[in-house]
Amino acid sequence: MTKPVLILTMKWGTLYGPEYVNRLAAGVRKHLGRPHRFICFTDDATGLDASVEALPLPELGLAKGKTDTRWRKLALFREDLAGLSGTALFLDLDQVVVGALEPFFEVEGPFRIIRDDDLFRHKPLRKVNSARDAFLHSVGNSSVFRYEIGAHSYILDAYLADPVAATRDYEISQQFQSAQLAKHGHLAYWPKGWCVSFKNDCVPRGLKSYLADPSLPAGAKIVCFAGNPKMTDALNGQGGKWYRRIGDVSWLKRAWEQPDG
Repeated sequence: MTKPVLILTMKWGTLYGPEYVNRLAAGVRKHLGRPHRFICFTDDATGLDASVEALPLPELGLAKGKTDTRWRKLALFREDLAGLSGTALFLDLDQVVVGALEPFFEVEGPFRIIRDDDLFRHKPLRKVNSARDAFLHSVGNSSVFRYEIGAHSYILDAYLADPVAATRDYEISQQFQSAQLAKHGHLAYWPKGWCVSFKNDCVPRGLKSYLADPSLPAGAKIVCFAGNPKMTDALNGQGGKWYRRIGDVSWLKRAWEQPDG
């Protein structure tokens, strides 16, 4: 019997309600044919569907008295993650599944992640500092990544060895995570176009947004909301800028609100 793959997400605090988890889980059910377990690490399982396995948030392992949990997602790299094992695909809550997820488990390699630059437009001024530009071009966006549970515990170990230095030298956890993966030869990316930015890939640029509605690029499988507008704003037709019109997004609403339909 084929062992189910794991789909992981995290929810803590009050920014995202249970509907985000439930709709994401429904989107996964629609677009992933192979056996899987949908697991949500959370501090509040209220309102989660029965199909969602709710587990306590994994501990980062910071020293007693240390309460900085901004980099909580690194706890996913614990060697002993809630007794789980096998292949896992992590998905942030603020994204919409719009296409087949099977390819995310077929592409080879021990670790796969979005290249962060693939979600944003070209930044020519960044080349003023070529070393910095090269590093940022290598960073993986941790909203969608696949890994083997326990196989990359060196990431968390490196953080716990000196969390002060880690948060001093890197702006956000995905930069630190990418640096550790690269050091071990494990940093590899999804094919460009599988995970797309709603703002940069779906909405026509600038004033062109007044002439055409947002559309889904061919081959896209997950729509991400990197930067602004956030998902809730986009679904309500708010672009965040006067020059960015958000027109008819009925296709996105259907994929999010009625994924099983």
